[in-house]
Amino acid sequence: MSNRDGAETVPGGKKRRPLRRPRPGSSSPRFAKPLTTASVLGWTALSAIAPGAAHLRAGRRRTGLILLSVYAVLLLAALAYGLTRNLQNLTAFVGDGMMVTVVVVASVLALAWFAVLVTSYVALGPNRLNQQGQVLTGILVGVLCVAVMSPFALTANYVLTARDAIKQIFPSVSDPDGPAPVKEGEDPWGGKDRVNFLLIGGDAAGNRTGVRTDSMNVASIDLKTGNTVLFSLPRNLQHVRFPPTSPLHKQFPNGFMAELPNGGLLNEVWQYANDNPQLMGGKNKGPRALMDAIGYTLNLKIDYYMLMNMFGFADLVDAIGGLKIRVEQDVKWGGHFGTAGTIKAGYRKLTGEQALWYGRSRVNSDDFSRMARQRCVIGAFAQQATPTVILANFSKIAGAAKRLAQTNIPEPLLKPLVELAVKVKDARITSEQFVPPEFWPGRPDWAKIRLAARKAVADSNRPARQAQTANVSASPGVTSSASPTRTRPATPTQTPTRNTQKGGSAKSLDELCGL
Repeated sequence: MSNRDGAETVPGGKKRRPLRRPRPGSSSPRFAKPLTTASVLGWTALSAIAPGAAHLRAGRRRTGLILLSVYAVLLLAALAYGLTRNLQNLTAFVGDGMMVTVVVVASVLALAWFAVLVTSYVALGPNRLNQQGQVLTGILVGVLCVAVMSPFALTANYVLTARDAIKQIFPSVSDPDGPAPVKEGEDPWGGKDRVNFLLIGGDAAGNRTGVRTDSMNVASIDLKTGNTVLFSLPRNLQHVRFPPTSPLHKQFPNGFMAELPNGGLLNEVWQYANDNPQLMGGKNKGPRALMDAIGYTLNLKIDYYMLMNMFGFADLVDAIGGLKIRVEQDVKWGGHFGTAGTIKAGYRKLTGEQALWYGRSRVNSDDFSRMARQRCVIGAFAQQATPTVILANFSKIAGAAKRLAQTNIPEPLLKPLVELAVKVKDARITSEQFVPPEFWPGRPDWAKIRLAARKAVADSNRPARQAQTANVSASPGVTSSASPTRTRPATPTQTPTRNTQKGGSAKSLDELCGL
């Protein structure tokens, strides 16, 4: 029986509390069916990709709709940003301030997703499950939280790793001997039409004293088009000249160690300058001396250099999973006699050690053949180190780069440098090497070298067919310094190493290397 207030009378005259009915508009959870262990897990997992879904299922409509609305707005904003951006625009993320912002945003999003999953799980009322279901769902939701936070944590880790590598490789202040620093908002390249980088492969190792610059290439890049000319200079180029502004000009007015008939090689300049700071006016002036010598030889102003330890380069190749290269003929490698193995002719995927020896092997070879192989290794790496490959192996690449790289490119120039690299990747790259029979390192014709360099630069921005027949014209990248005195071509003398390569007009790396 029940009385007026709805209470039920039981035998003995006692009253039982009335049953409560949900009030209209109540926000308390109301389930169509009791939730099972599987459904709690399913709705919690759905909340990871659609925040608010679990709250709606639990009857908390207001909270669920707010979460879904915020998520939709963020998703649409990210989609719009991605559609309006290309690879060139994304280079903004290499700036130090932007990197810090990315780390902060990734951390906030990781915590936000963790909170969404936990609150979704709690809203579903796991306490309604039996003890076994509560334990199982608690463990699996914890794993799900870790899985959802991992991409954000990985992003933050990648950015911090990149930031650390940048800090270690690129100096925070400009080189006092290099281009003047540019203020923010100004042209980062100082109004130039071209910029010239000296790319050096050094053979410094634990069992050697000093640095020998065995591989020397100049990348002359047109800032507007990205078209690039790679100039390869032989390590045994003898008696290079120095510009009047160089401290070594007075020491060697007739050329580097011109008094030595078989000495004064180009790959000795760096170490000589470092060994004689009293002549250079300071310590560690080897890069400046080499840039002066090579720039004066080509009549190009060398703006920046990048030294890469060739033994550490093997780690970099391994970091991207190896290099695919067309090997024209068998190359023995390992020591002076090639006892470690043979790289067979054909299309091969080389490990880091093999790629290093492919560019360095002297067995049945010569310096000029090595130069050609080294350019192919550089070209293959530039093509195959795609953004996808870099992201997939980012930590390994950053670690290897920190161990092997040295440069005078200041950190503030990194963003425009990356933008230029993106432009170069889709541009035309040609190559010019100064080797016999066109150019003799043992008796170089400096005027002829300069003429060839000027023509290669001028041709680089012409269509391929036109460049083959074009006349020599002035180039924006040529400096105004006086040329070395032109000498009457002499009978070529024996060079320190044999030659099986031919010099001549600049050719594309695809043509030379079959990339």
